[in-house]
Amino acid sequence: MEKDDAKYTRQREEMVRRQIEARGINDPKVLAAMRKVPRHLFVSEALIDQAYGDFPLPIGEQQTISQPYIVAEMTQSLQVNEDDRVLEIGTGSGYQAAILAEIVFRVYTVERINSLFIKTRKLFDRLRYHNIVTKYSDGTCGWKDESPFDAIIVTAGAPEIPTPLVAQLAVGGRMVIPVGNQYTQDLIKLYKDEQGIHTTSLGGCRFVKLMGEHGWK
Repeated sequence: MEKDDAKYTRQREEMVRRQIEARGINDPKVLAAMRKVPRHLFVSEALIDQAYGDFPLPIGEQQTISQPYIVAEMTQSLQVNEDDRVLEIGTGSGYQAAILAEIVFRVYTVERINSLFIKTRKLFDRLRYHNIVTKYSDGTCGWKDESPFDAIIVTAGAPEIPTPLVAQLAVGGRMVIPVGNQYTQDLIKLYKDEQGIHTTSLGGCRFVKLMGEHGWK
């Protein structure tokens, strides 16, 4: 077991150095989280050897665990702090939520696929991520009862920014969401202030479709 731990620690260090720092991610909190979270536990046993590769991987149910760099870029773009409450739409493998949980006060994460929801909840319990709260629901509707949120991250591509998520973002809050067609999207960063909504594009990306009432039907 100790030998395995050392191997994966080495692989994480290499992943951060070659894939993440080399591409300009420099937030110390994000780099520390990427070095700490055992990504190999968030993929299937058959894919463990590829867990730290520079690419997304399938996790079943036609869903994926995002490429490490994309996880780091989206996390850094959220500009989160230790007191923040963050909403994640699309729990998936749970890896993005775990990265956030290393940085922020609490992560609220919503998943619409029951098998992934159950599997990931068990993994969070096993890894003792007690600051991750999970919900089985349509993520495009957000989580109104727990709003407003300091930050919202959406890990699937939307045809447009869901209005309930904008409404549930606190003033001063940030959202990162892929928006576009079903084949290619722009990663959009949204900032909300007293004057309204401001958006900037962080560049092209490709995610699975965000399904739901305020996403793809």
